[in-house]
Amino acid sequence: MQVIEMKQYVVTGMTCASCQLHVEKAVAKVPGVNKVTVSLLTNSMAVDGTAEAGDVIRAVEDAGYGAKPKGAEEKVSSSAKLAAEEDALKDRETPRLRRRLILSVAFLAILMYFTMGYSMLNFPLPSFFDQNFTGLALTQMLLALAVMIINKDFFVSGFRSLMHGAPNMDSLVALGSGVSYLWSLYVFYKMTYLMTAGANAAAVMDLYHNQLYFESAAMIPALITVGKMLESLSKGHTTDALKNLMKMAPKTAVLERNGESVTVDIDEVKAGDIFLVRPGEAVPVDGVILEGSTAIDESALTGESIPVDKTVDDTVKAATINQSGFIKARATRIGEDTTFSQIIQMVSDAAATKAPIARIADVVSSFFVPAVIILAVLVAAVWFFFGAPAAKALEYAICVLVISCPCALGLATPVSIMVGNGLGAKNGILFKTGEALENAGKLQIVALDKTGTITEGKPEVTDVYPAEGTSEDELLRLAYSLEKKSEHPLARAIVKKGEEENISFEEAEDFQALPGNGLIAKIGNKTVRGGSESYISGLVSLPEEIKEKSALLGKEGKTPLFFEREGKFLGIIAVADVIKEDSAKAVKELQKMGIEVVMLTGDNERTARAIGDAAGVDRVIAGVLPDGKEAVIRELQKRGKVGMVGDGINDAPALTRADIGVAIGSGTDVAIDSADIVLMNSRLTDVSGAVRLSRGALRNIHENLFWAFAYNVLLIPVAAGIYPGISLNPMMAAAAMALSSVTVCLNALRLNLFKVHDSSHDKALKNKALPAGAETVKENISSSAEESKQDEESKKSEAEKPVSEKKDSVHQAIVSVGGMTCENCDRHVKKALESVEGIIEATADHKTGQAVIRYDGNPDEEKMKEALSQADYEYKGITFEKEESKKSEAEKPVSEKKDNLRQAIVSVGGMTCENCDRHVKKALESVEGIIEAAADHKTGQAVITYDNNPDEEKMKEALSQADYEYKGITFPKEENNMKETVKIEGMTCSHCEMTVKKALEALDGVESAAVSHEKGTAELSLSKDVAEQDIKKAIEDKDYKFVSIEK
Repeated sequence: MQVIEMKQYVVTGMTCASCQLHVEKAVAKVPGVNKVTVSLLTNSMAVDGTAEAGDVIRAVEDAGYGAKPKGAEEKVSSSAKLAAEEDALKDRETPRLRRRLILSVAFLAILMYFTMGYSMLNFPLPSFFDQNFTGLALTQMLLALAVMIINKDFFVSGFRSLMHGAPNMDSLVALGSGVSYLWSLYVFYKMTYLMTAGANAAAVMDLYHNQLYFESAAMIPALITVGKMLESLSKGHTTDALKNLMKMAPKTAVLERNGESVTVDIDEVKAGDIFLVRPGEAVPVDGVILEGSTAIDESALTGESIPVDKTVDDTVKAATINQSGFIKARATRIGEDTTFSQIIQMVSDAAATKAPIARIADVVSSFFVPAVIILAVLVAAVWFFFGAPAAKALEYAICVLVISCPCALGLATPVSIMVGNGLGAKNGILFKTGEALENAGKLQIVALDKTGTITEGKPEVTDVYPAEGTSEDELLRLAYSLEKKSEHPLARAIVKKGEEENISFEEAEDFQALPGNGLIAKIGNKTVRGGSESYISGLVSLPEEIKEKSALLGKEGKTPLFFEREGKFLGIIAVADVIKEDSAKAVKELQKMGIEVVMLTGDNERTARAIGDAAGVDRVIAGVLPDGKEAVIRELQKRGKVGMVGDGINDAPALTRADIGVAIGSGTDVAIDSADIVLMNSRLTDVSGAVRLSRGALRNIHENLFWAFAYNVLLIPVAAGIYPGISLNPMMAAAAMALSSVTVCLNALRLNLFKVHDSSHDKALKNKALPAGAETVKENISSSAEESKQDEESKKSEAEKPVSEKKDSVHQAIVSVGGMTCENCDRHVKKALESVEGIIEATADHKTGQAVIRYDGNPDEEKMKEALSQADYEYKGITFEKEESKKSEAEKPVSEKKDNLRQAIVSVGGMTCENCDRHVKKALESVEGIIEAAADHKTGQAVITYDNNPDEEKMKEALSQADYEYKGITFPKEENNMKETVKIEGMTCSHCEMTVKKALEALDGVESAAVSHEKGTAELSLSKDVAEQDIKKAIEDKDYKFVSIEK
């Protein structure tokens, strides 16, 4: 399979929006080009497709421009690539224009001395010029010719594009100046003819004073060069943010080799190397601290000026500054993989893309220059027809040519996009494309993932309630001592609390984890126990108020942990995943902007409501399975433009489906790759900041476009002499044209003053999302065991879902990998799997212990096992997507027909109420072979009874006509499909559910396990008998208590 990649080119010779459009059209015709975007601002071109670089360059050159690839074609080091990017942004145009301008002004000053100083102000000249009109005209002709030669680029570019049938702004300048010069040359020859014919001096003087335009021929390109230079200076400032970022890139690193410090080039650093960073030095690559502690200035990445404290096991990022202590760290990400390099790439790519609003200017520009040339000819003809002298008619035509400015149209959008992207990057908000920057401000609904987005994503101690006779310090000390040896996530929350408050602890002896109950150990020769309410209440008598407090904590979405010592109740410590400090503020800011805020979560309704109420969101949609998030986004899109904010692999489909996907910077690589905007600070208030910046940038673009259009609409008629008593000469027209594009650039630079996090000027959207009643989204999508056991899709674990849509020739599978512990492991596993023949791409996540692979041929399991083993990881199995070669249950023929009726489950999208149930029932029963149907909008499924295999296409058509979506069919296995319900104690949260689910589904013969911590059950679907002892061992190995099995 051929890999499609985005290639960057530097384009030369472009001067206006028409040039940009001509290059785009020329390259778009090259076979193999899928998409091309040209930026007039950065003189760059991004080409997406398989076309060869030579074909692309040839197409650009045939259109009358120049092009070359950015950097070398062969693989280069990251620093060389960065240098090439920086080199491409280097301002070479301004110095060149400055030299041209100095020379032009020198010759023009002499010319103006002759035309205005001598003729109008009586400045002195040598006596042989007295009444020597032909001599004066000859001098003016030569001086004008010198200025035109100095500015020959206008004429070369203008006439070349004219010959290619694609006139641009240079064509207008060349025509205006050229016509002035040629007309003046004709008048000069006429003067010499009159002199030789013996005409009187008055006739020659009349021609000299009234019909010579040599000064205009020189003044036009000179003044346009002034404008071009000012424009170039302004454009240079719009890329300052990106250039400043590139300057921060570390050039060297200090490595520890054989016990000595060695300074090496940054490209020599390899993953796993130990590097040293002294106070005041920049961190060279991403890594993990092994020794030392310090404060790191991360403002280059996040925009935050307050240093962040770092110590052993904390991560550090390239280009951040070590402010205090000495640290030793291990390199985890190098070269282009560092966070810093990825930021630069994102900002650079965004600069090369085009916002949709720019298409307005493109369409106008494609007709603008030809229309101006035709208009100039018409103006000259009309004035001549109505009796104006040929010289005067020509003057009006020249003014029309010169004053028209397509350049302002071409710059109106890209300069604002570039400044907006740079400002976003300074504040830790990275827009991947110009389209994302434009559309973020138009969002009407924002859907927020709960865990890791609204909340911190890790349990913390929220409440401490000591019992009577026990102090809070004593309760925390004993709990800390007991939990310190446990690996449970809730235990880690208590340990973290103890470490933060520097609580002393005693070494726990005879430590024991009691599956399903809690912990027991001896602390100071006394037995201390901790665990669930049911466990501790069996040991001590709990006061009624404590039981009420426990129930209240549960309603708030918190998990209460109980502790006792030698028969005496010590108290409760509540643990929960708390919301981030700025979550509620962010939600309020979004609501103030007129945006509806929805929270999506797979948590139970009670926990979700508690978090939703604390954050202040408008709606809570709970119990949503990972694949359900994408479906909810699709439903919300029926009511307006939707933005999705998430951080996990399970959020990737929803991020891709949303109009704008926003990834939390601390989230997974898959989520970041799927998003349109990345928040480097991982702050939710940056979501409202991104919307605010988008609206500000769009407003700036509108101002630029208004000025560009208004300038041409107002001044072209003035130049044509339409308004009585108002007229311009070509020099004034040229000055006006020069200032127009400068004004656009200066207005865009105003955006640098925009305050991204100032909400005082926020205004609500005029067009808000449709009311929820208009298109109802399923709230509280149940994840209970009874519903999930019927829904084949809900049986999939998070990792068994494809991250992106499956392409025709490429399939996906999930590889389970043991031994991954960090982001560095992710990279190693990715590299190992991609080395296996047939695997095109791999994405690993140490948090789930899985890797998503994309392949175009069945991957060899032995080779995968060998590749992972060589990288020091363990191959634990592979789960294939259901494909045509491995028919899904819906595609398999039902086993041998029997006389009695059979049943199947049909998954249906779009059902929201009992009325929908009736409509779906009626639609399915209209399909031949289906005897009866019973639909349930709560589960999104319908049970059909049939006497002949139902036709899927007919079911799909029937449901579509009823405005519902057919999502698949599951035929239950009729012979070996067995069900068992396992009673389990000790599960307290959704994390417990997932742990038990994975343990049980790993058993041979267990097809699926629907686990509920609230019911304390796991409902198993079995393909064969599984020994009770195996089930018990799987549960108790995860520290939960096996109670019984119900067949």
